[in-house]
Amino acid sequence: MSSAASEQTLTIDIPDKLVPVFEGVARYRGSFGGRGSAKTRTFAKMTAVAAATAAEEGRSGIILCCREFMNTLADSSLSEIKAAIDSELWLQQQFEVGKEYVRTRCGRVEYAFTGLRHNIESIKSKANILIAWVDEAERVSDEAWTKLIPTVREEGSEIWVTWNPERKGSATDLRFRGKSDHDMRIVEMNWRDNPWFPKTLDDERLRDRRDRPDQYPHIWEGEYATVATGAYYARNLIEAKDQGRFTRLAPDPLLSIRSYHDIGGSGAKADNYSIWVCQFVGKEIRVLDHYTAKGQPIGAHVAWMRNRGWDKAQIILPHDGVQQDALAYSWEDHWRAAGFTARVIPNQGPGAAMMRVENARRWFNRMWFDEERTQVGRISLGMYKPKISKETGADQGPDHDLYSHDADAFGLMASDYKEPTTTAETAARPRYGTIA
Repeated sequence: MSSAASEQTLTIDIPDKLVPVFEGVARYRGSFGGRGSAKTRTFAKMTAVAAATAAEEGRSGIILCCREFMNTLADSSLSEIKAAIDSELWLQQQFEVGKEYVRTRCGRVEYAFTGLRHNIESIKSKANILIAWVDEAERVSDEAWTKLIPTVREEGSEIWVTWNPERKGSATDLRFRGKSDHDMRIVEMNWRDNPWFPKTLDDERLRDRRDRPDQYPHIWEGEYATVATGAYYARNLIEAKDQGRFTRLAPDPLLSIRSYHDIGGSGAKADNYSIWVCQFVGKEIRVLDHYTAKGQPIGAHVAWMRNRGWDKAQIILPHDGVQQDALAYSWEDHWRAAGFTARVIPNQGPGAAMMRVENARRWFNRMWFDEERTQVGRISLGMYKPKISKETGADQGPDHDLYSHDADAFGLMASDYKEPTTTAETAARPRYGTIA
């Protein structure tokens, strides 16, 4: 076990693997990984070390602690900061800790807590941010990072980030994971890297490995999540993987290619635009490719279809594909103008989202997936779950969140599928498109 030391003889115990993260000069420091790694407690402790050091040097400023959502202080990192300070006698002597505040005894450095989703603009008014620590950062949007980073602009200021990876390609992952920038120190931390990993947590870990093998790698080993508790398609995805239906696929050259869409607009606040590309081959649904993008114009979606070789695919849109823009053109019109054939599936009426879920569950055992090209989309399916009322615990139907756009396009595909009758065209064909 190593220690981080100040210029005095005092030492602060932290896990060995995190010592290099806090050494030297860096703009970014961070850690990602699973539960029980001690990364959150260590970063909380080191913010206190940094605050006390700054105060001793006569510097003033703010330690800004951020999370994606923070409605009250109970949602913040305040309790972690208090526990970290309480764990070291030296730190106890440096701080005044109240019910809703933490500051150095000299008053030069204080903590501030904020949520990024709804309060990002207010951060700009905070002066002299010494450190901005973003905890539980997995779901922080690219828009939030773009606004936060230039706000932390004082000479020598730093940005710290801790997160449990959930989705490959998340804004946080893309910015901070696997980078070799000279001013960035980011390491992976999991339970085995915690020298104080308690037996109670180890018992929980072993129980999860036994009872929840589908969730264990994400919870404890820091891997990307593949399914969420209560997700609509969790069992279906596990069965498909166990049965070898995640494989390498190529299109059957004799059959038509279809693409199913969920529409998102352009601009930073627009919903994602999602596409699944597939073929109906006999009684099989072969899912060949997946695409999702946020805030892009239709030209970007058209370019993706062409670049991936799907320029002959039929465009199949949800009911809002007929809605017209300011120029009196619909999404259907735009796709046809780009040279594609397109059609719109009529509004399925009340309960349409749940109808799509049931249709997808019904036909899931007939689906084969290109393992590489559909990976991100399958993660969305594994995370798509009901919205649960906080007041009553009641199931309120499919949640409209980051994953619902991929799921809606997928459900549209399943809803459009019709079990074929046995004819020369629809009889079971050899899987020419499957690459063993």
